[in-house]
Amino acid sequence: MHDEVIGSTGKLISPIRGPGMLGEVLVAVRGGTEGYIARATEAIAAGSTVLVIAVDSGRIADVVPWIPLAPDPASE
Repeated sequence: MHDEVIGSTGKLISPIRGPGMLGEVLVAVRGGTEGYIARATEAIAAGSTVLVIAVDSGRIADVVPWIPLAPDPASE
């Protein structure tokens, strides 16, 4: 089953202090905001924007730091 939040960005409202540790992420879903338990393979600070890469049962979202692409100077 594909969860609609996979590929979405969200904001960590509690930090992930390191591998094996859990935090909490808010993700915009269906016109509202939903909270998920967040886990990652690295520490990520509260307030960071993250990308949801997988969701397990029990509303546990695997996340990675979101790093937006820099604009291409050639296209400006």
